[in-house]
Amino acid sequence: MFDILLSYISRSTFITIFVLSWLSIYFILTFSILISKMIYLSSWIYRENKALESLLLGSKNINIPSILRKCIKGNITKEKLDVCISMSEKNATSGLTWLSIIASTSPFIGLFGTVVSILDTFANMGSGNAGLSVIAPAISEALVATGAGIFVAIPAYTFHLLIKRKAYEVINIIKRSADVILFNNKDQI
Repeated sequence: MFDILLSYISRSTFITIFVLSWLSIYFILTFSILISKMIYLSSWIYRENKALESLLLGSKNINIPSILRKCIKGNITKEKLDVCISMSEKNATSGLTWLSIIASTSPFIGLFGTVVSILDTFANMGSGNAGLSVIAPAISEALVATGAGIFVAIPAYTFHLLIKRKAYEVINIIKRSADVILFNNKDQI
């Protein structure tokens, strides 16, 4: 398996290696964002659920580390809670832009590698080396770049949707907690 990979790389053009390296970085970045955001959002959802549960059981204060805990110090206003919710949305959705960029550009990066490899193949055909032994490997190399682009884009798009859903979930819990806080403190507002 390793020999096949080395053989493929030794026959590849600079552009193909560059494209595959770029896509490899994208692939690693995609999984890094997924793992870090899923761990972060899952623990955040757990904490916010506990805080909401505490509020629903009649607690006036949040004793659990919740994003709203910082917001209810001093005067409690709807505007102050809205700012905290807005800041939470920003934190919850960080990383989504990168996943979106990776999902949308990876196929084009792969296609770029394909086009350059096919142009190289046509250049070899024009120089008189038009045998099947020259054309077939070059076309195969070109298609690997396209396949790699699609291979990177699919998980990036999927992970974008999964993280977006988790972010939506945590923001909804925070909004419900804010509503309960406002209701519990309506006599102070």
